[in-house]
Amino acid sequence: MGAVLLVALAVVGVGAVVAALVRAGQREARAEKARLLREEQVQARRSLDAVWAMDDREFEEYVAELCRRDGCTDVKRVGGAGDLGADVTGLLPDGRRMVIQCKRYAKHRTVGSRDIQTFNGTARVEHGADVPIFVASCVFTKPARDFAFRHHLCLIDVNLLGFWNSGTALSSFLDLDISRSGTNRRLRPDRD
Repeated sequence: MGAVLLVALAVVGVGAVVAALVRAGQREARAEKARLLREEQVQARRSLDAVWAMDDREFEEYVAELCRRDGCTDVKRVGGAGDLGADVTGLLPDGRRMVIQCKRYAKHRTVGSRDIQTFNGTARVEHGADVPIFVASCVFTKPARDFAFRHHLCLIDVNLLGFWNSGTALSSFLDLDISRSGTNRRLRPDRD
């Protein structure tokens, strides 16, 4: 009887050790996954150094070229004075009309709700957008992201722009819930 009890205690002890090791492994895997995601974001942002050096027109051309790369057709840069919020227009690969507003701001700035509301007021009515897209080289404020979610606008902030620039297709961003994803924390300005 004593030997059976010892064996049972040993099995329970080994089981507890194995369970603790599995939990530790899972914690390590989660931490590594989070670290890799942070590293991807850093790499994506680094690839945007050239974007922050562009002027507004060059940024609009850059966004138009990313659209063409991803299979969009009839892509035109139409931005300029009196554009009513349309900087790039075209057709998505599935045929829906996209209208894009581009804001090339310094990375430490934000795009607020007022800009998103203005774009929302013209994208569909004035330009016939099926898919209004707002692309910025910075982040959107939380109220801007919440408004965009409620009104079905696609927001591409600096983080998503980095991924788009690195090869992720535009279609991957169209159904993201920007109110729950991303961040509204400003990046630090560069100090030389």
